[in-house]
Amino acid sequence: MTDILLRDLDTDGVLRLTLNAPSSRNALSEAMLTALGQAFAEAGADPLVRVVVLAANGPAFCAGHDLKEMTTGRAEADKGRAYFTRILTLCSTVMQGIVACPKPVIAEVTGIATAAGCQLVASCDLAIAADTARFS
Repeated sequence: MTDILLRDLDTDGVLRLTLNAPSSRNALSEAMLTALGQAFAEAGADPLVRVVVLAANGPAFCAGHDLKEMTTGRAEADKGRAYFTRILTLCSTVMQGIVACPKPVIAEVTGIATAAGCQLVASCDLAIAADTARFS
């Protein structure tokens, strides 16, 4: 199984976090959100990290929430209420964790960022957008 979030810390203290689920357009699945939350908490506490760059593999930066997971969540007896509460709380916690990270966070956007993918970019301190970047 491929890691959905790649981590690379160079000798200058630049931590590159790369969303690595191109087949799902780097959707914010529960696993992706959990990995991001953990990575930003660790980055904030690591004295070797000076800056975090958030990038993505594939044609999309981030497609937002994982709609397949959300549809599956609706199948529960409560019509997904508990799942949606859990996933949206997790998402909010991750986004606030990025905002609160004591290290500068730079989004490197080379593809489309849509829905909660835009929220992910907006949570960063700075966004660098390539000519191929789109936001919707």
